[in-house]
Amino acid sequence: MAQAEAGNLAEARARVGALHGITDLDHKLHFYERWAPDYDQDVATLQYHAPCLAVDCLAQALPVPPHAALILDVACGTGLVAAELQARGFLQLHGVDGSPKMLEQAQARGLYQHLSLCTLGQEPLPSSEGGLVCLTTRTNPSNLRYKEALETVLDRLEQAGAWKRLVAWPVDRWELATSELEMGPGTSDRDGFISGIIYLYRKQDMAQEEGVGPSPQPPADL
Repeated sequence: MAQAEAGNLAEARARVGALHGITDLDHKLHFYERWAPDYDQDVATLQYHAPCLAVDCLAQALPVPPHAALILDVACGTGLVAAELQARGFLQLHGVDGSPKMLEQAQARGLYQHLSLCTLGQEPLPSSEGGLVCLTTRTNPSNLRYKEALETVLDRLEQAGAWKRLVAWPVDRWELATSELEMGPGTSDRDGFISGIIYLYRKQDMAQEEGVGPSPQPPADL
């Protein structure tokens, strides 16, 4: 049993480590397409805490009851954040992702009222209505270039009046590192975990999101 678990962890680390090494947008999206059926199992093996941490952040930041809040889950993947949201009383859930296969997995959960194929920074988000926007990413050394690029896109959206930042919440124990190279100064490397950050924005009604400029890779929660 222990040997099998060790093997599963090694395989999950190898797959996620390979993903972390991809910088080209099309190649990354293709990886997600192939990975979608095994995504949930692999991230569970890596003790991926980001969905729970993201909902903790939302619950603390919201002044209204959960059922009254419209949440846009950006890079929603297979819907792990939606599962946490629904369990805590959030009922108005929209999601966007750049991978059709990941969206199929999310659709199968039956938790989103609306799902759209969209990559933030490459095209406008599909809805002009207001709501809260949740994004997550890693803050360990191997992801810092991507984090900077993502924040550039987010800053442009805010400067354009499309979004208003509510929270940028650093968190520890994001997920198990895929290798020692994943860890370093500024990461939660105790017990082999890396750190991350939760972004929460309010999407402004009728705001224009065009012209924010492309992101070099899709926002990803892993």
